[in-house]
Amino acid sequence: MFLATFLRTVATVVLAALMAVTTDYCVNILILKRAEVFTPWMTMVIVVIVGGPLFYFLHSQRLNLKAAKRDLSHSLKIQRQTAEEAERRRREAEHTLSRLREHESLYRILANNLTDALSMWWPDGRRRYNSPAIERLTGYTPAEFLVAPNLLGVSDEDGAKAVAAIRALQTPSDSSTLEYRFRRKDGQEIWIESTYSLVPKEEGGGFIATSRDITERKRLAQELARAAEEAQAAAAAKADFLANMTHELRTPLTAIIGFSGLLRQSSGLDETDARQVRLIHEASNTLLGVINDVLDFSRLEAGLELDAEPFKPCDIARSAAALIESQAQAKGLPVLIEFGPGLTPLLGDAARLSQVMLNFLSNAVKFTSEGQIVISVEQTATAVGQRLRMAVRDSGIGLPDDMHEAVFERFIQADAGVARRFGGTGLGLAICKRIIEAMGGRIGVESAQGRGSTFWFEVELPVTETVANDLPVASQPAPLERPVRLLLVEDNAANRELIGALLAPFEVEVDMAVDGVAAVDAFKAGKRYDLVLMDVQMPVMDGLTATRRIRALEPMGIRTPIVAMTANVLPEQVATCMAAGMDDHLGKPINPSRLLEMVARWGQAEAA
Repeated sequence: MFLATFLRTVATVVLAALMAVTTDYCVNILILKRAEVFTPWMTMVIVVIVGGPLFYFLHSQRLNLKAAKRDLSHSLKIQRQTAEEAERRRREAEHTLSRLREHESLYRILANNLTDALSMWWPDGRRRYNSPAIERLTGYTPAEFLVAPNLLGVSDEDGAKAVAAIRALQTPSDSSTLEYRFRRKDGQEIWIESTYSLVPKEEGGGFIATSRDITERKRLAQELARAAEEAQAAAAAKADFLANMTHELRTPLTAIIGFSGLLRQSSGLDETDARQVRLIHEASNTLLGVINDVLDFSRLEAGLELDAEPFKPCDIARSAAALIESQAQAKGLPVLIEFGPGLTPLLGDAARLSQVMLNFLSNAVKFTSEGQIVISVEQTATAVGQRLRMAVRDSGIGLPDDMHEAVFERFIQADAGVARRFGGTGLGLAICKRIIEAMGGRIGVESAQGRGSTFWFEVELPVTETVANDLPVASQPAPLERPVRLLLVEDNAANRELIGALLAPFEVEVDMAVDGVAAVDAFKAGKRYDLVLMDVQMPVMDGLTATRRIRALEPMGIRTPIVAMTANVLPEQVATCMAAGMDDHLGKPINPSRLLEMVARWGQAEAA
């Protein structure tokens, strides 16, 4: 009886402990009440002895179970995250692989259809890849070319250049292009252009080449080079022809113009002789004008170099009027000048502008029989300087409307009747147009047939603070201050006689030499001269060689002025004279005033 009661009490205590553990330590009093209590103290003893350790044990197990549950949940979470990350990476890898396959397919399509051939090499020099275009280029299939020697079909010289070009590459961004000859599989020799670049190390290293057939391009380049050489040869032949032509024409014109000018000054001619001499002189000057036009146009075609010097526009007008005055007076034509307000010094090529104005004035005098000629000069301010407008207005025969543009083209004149009546090459206005357009300006004419013409030009030029010196006008040379001893070196007897006659009225003692050898011999003999007038083209020894020999013979500190007196008047010919040691240039036909100016300037200079 006692044992049964004790066991029931113990069972009740155990049940209470279990329920306390599973219900968060809340002891179920009702269960304890149902226990048959022996006595209060005995029940307490049972609860303490049996329930305490049992409760502690069960509580510990419950905590361990919760910890295990938490660990398991964390592990499952990590496994789930790992699985999701692996799945994401798998999808990315599949996407990347798909893109790579797509790009590979695209690159393969491009490589297979490129006209240029692609070739790749490993860093050790073995061939890595050849595109299908290699067969069209070389005649070898990609497989054949893959195992072929690297310099197959290439000469040793070109192969060395290729190796040097590849070795010069430093980074993948560098490239080197080489043109070389290549012998195809069928034996045909072609030209190939290859561009080499390095392959990045992360992509396997080595290098890649893009090659193309440039045989046709080479052929065209050779044809162009040949055509250029032929054009240069033709230009050189043209220049030589012009130089020889002008020399051969100017040399006899020197005597014709010179002696006819001397005869016109003679008082022993009757009226008929004087008129015939005047016609000879005028005709020879006209021929000289034709020669000058042809030369000037040829120089313009070769390229015009403009100078930039300070000048006064009013000086250009005055100088041109002074130069044309005698011709205008002979026809009874007054030449007037109208200046606009606010004229200022400008920076430009005054000599070329004067050339244009002289052409306008010459035409005005030529085509005007009565009335007057008016020069007008105007300036207007612009954003970058001043716009200069100069014009020549005449009361001559005028131009039909359909000739206003054509008259500025080369070899064009108003009509055949004008050409027969007035002569001329038809180059003058074409030259003027080239000059003004080279300055960025405009040129034109306002005219009506039978009512005169106004030829004008406009150029925009910068303003300068510097006031230019007046342009030279026709004037008499200054008289000689002392006698001059002169050596004339000229192979043409008529020209020697002419120069002697022109200098005879002045205090000039003239010795003559027929070629360069005679001139050098005179200096070797110790003769001293104040001035040497030296022709250039002479037999035995030319003037350039003679000048160099004379310079070599002169004592230190002594330099005799030598002036080239020659029909070689092209700029490059003048430069050649200066390079040979000459001091100045006097072109043929000889202008008497210019001759005396040279004698006064150089013949009376102190010897250097």
